[in-house]
Amino acid sequence: MHSCGFDLVSAALAEMSAVDSLVKAEVVPPAGTLGDLLYRNPTRSVVSEAAWNALVQAIVARDGQAMRTLYLQIHRLVFTLAMRITSQKAAAEEVTIDVFHEVWRRAAEYHPKDGTVVGWIVSIARSRAIDRVRYETRKKRVSTEKADPETSGPDFAVLALEQHQKAKLLHSALATLSPAERTAIECAYFSDATYAEVSQRLKEPLGTIKTRIRAGLVKLRHALSREGFP
Repeated sequence: MHSCGFDLVSAALAEMSAVDSLVKAEVVPPAGTLGDLLYRNPTRSVVSEAAWNALVQAIVARDGQAMRTLYLQIHRLVFTLAMRITSQKAAAEEVTIDVFHEVWRRAAEYHPKDGTVVGWIVSIARSRAIDRVRYETRKKRVSTEKADPETSGPDFAVLALEQHQKAKLLHSALATLSPAERTAIECAYFSDATYAEVSQRLKEPLGTIKTRIRAGLVKLRHALSREGFP
C-alpha cells in the first residue's frame, strides 16, 4: 500500500521538469514576501492553515493526490530557497525533489504546535540545501587534494619526520646508559612492569633495581636535554 502511494508521489514529482520550465524564470529573482512566492498567480486563492494541515494529514494516510497538491502549492518556494542557498540550478532541483520525498516520509512527525506547515517545509528545505552545500564543498576539497598530492597532507609528513628525529635522539641517549641500567629501564617501562616485578625477573635486589633505574633516568634526561629533546 505504501509503495503504491510512494509511486504516485514519484510520478507527481517527475512532473516538476515540465512545470518548472514555466516557473523557474519567475521564481529565481528575489520576491518581496513569502506570499509573493506562494501566490504569485493573483487568481489563486490563499490557502488556509487548516487546509495545509488537512493536506499533511492526508499524506500521513498515504494519499498521493494530496502530496501532488501540496507540491504544486509550495514547490516554487522550496526551489527558490534552495537556489539562493546552493546558487546552482541543478542542485536546487535535486534539493527540491529530496524535500518533498522527505515530507512524504516524515509527514506523521509534523504537529501544528511546532509551527505552520509552510514553516516546517521551509525548515526541511533549508536543512537539505545547507547539507548539499557542505557536501559539494567537501567533494571539491577532496578532489583538489587528489589532484595535488603535494598539498594533500603536509602535516602528516612533518609529523613523521619529527617522530623519526625523536626516535634517533632517544636511541642515542639510551647508548649512554650502562647495560644494567638500560636493561632495568627497558624491563620497567617497555614491559610496563613494577620495580618489584623487575627485581624478580632480573633476580636482583629491589634496592639495586631502583638505584639503576633512577640513575639511568637521570642520564637519559641530561642526554636528551643536550640534544634539545622536549
